[in-house]
Amino acid sequence: MTYQLTAGSLANLQLVDRLLPHPEAGEVTVAVEAIGLNFADVFAIWGLYSATPAGIFTPGLEYAGRITAVGEGVQDLRVGDAVMGVTRFGAYTSALNIDRRYVLPLPPGWTMAEGASYLVQALTAYYGLVNLGQLAAGQTVLIHSAAGGVGTYAGRIARQLGAYTIGTVGHADKVPYLEKEGYQDWIVRHKRSFRQDLERALGDRDLHLIMECIGGKIFRDGFDVLAPMGRSIVYGAARYGSVGNRPNYPRLLWQYLTRPKIDPQNLPELNKSVMGFNLIWLYERAELMHDILGELAALDLGRPHVGHRFPFEELPRAVRTFQGGKTMGKVVVEVK
Repeated sequence: MTYQLTAGSLANLQLVDRLLPHPEAGEVTVAVEAIGLNFADVFAIWGLYSATPAGIFTPGLEYAGRITAVGEGVQDLRVGDAVMGVTRFGAYTSALNIDRRYVLPLPPGWTMAEGASYLVQALTAYYGLVNLGQLAAGQTVLIHSAAGGVGTYAGRIARQLGAYTIGTVGHADKVPYLEKEGYQDWIVRHKRSFRQDLERALGDRDLHLIMECIGGKIFRDGFDVLAPMGRSIVYGAARYGSVGNRPNYPRLLWQYLTRPKIDPQNLPELNKSVMGFNLIWLYERAELMHDILGELAALDLGRPHVGHRFPFEELPRAVRTFQGGKTMGKVVVEVK
């Protein structure tokens, strides 16, 4: 069973039967048991993500399950192995064929839900903080959406590297989660007071790095407060999200027209930088992805936090819940 749609509306999502062929050479078949949700899923469903496939497609970027068949040439995976993986769309399904380069053994003792909550989050956090952000011990990092999947791992990675972490959340009821995770300080985001709140949290500290996924005035205020040689790493734009089958197009247009604008010719004088990426780019570079996963394995990051679980038949409801911005940790859909 697979969820398919033509991009434009969540209401287009339909559960259909699909005949899965035997895996080709270098592929494996995975019986999916858990699916992790991501903001990229929502934007792909709406047709706002540039990487969205044309025509009918299956959303979803990460999953966990068991190998049920292996293609020619696959030597290191066997039928019955518990695995987790990433895919360039196609994870909203009960089974898939996938290049074995994108499948990893499930860590011992992990549940399938935890396996579906790790790869996208940890890879996004690490690539942003380390490969692009060059975060170093003693520096200060501001992490937006700190109670989400990426924010959870970004905070853990930054603290492992000896950085001081300030997390932001959209609702005060998420603050205890940040305390439990070990964030040294936090901010409940309000557009009117965010800059003052950030300056209060920094005190005498310089702000060296921002994991930016909000946009709008929040982006602008954070960029303005960055210290010389500071980096703003843009990996999302939650500001454009909303709850509903379709995007709120009038609101999107207003947000687009009023978005912050950075003059690149002024950056040398400011001595700051803005960098952006998405995980689809990393997916196309499997060797780099495995290098990063090896570096992640050397850190003591702990298990993912699975905050919300939904049955496969209620996947559209899981997406709507995720859209609401009130979830903590990872939202997972379980296939029975």
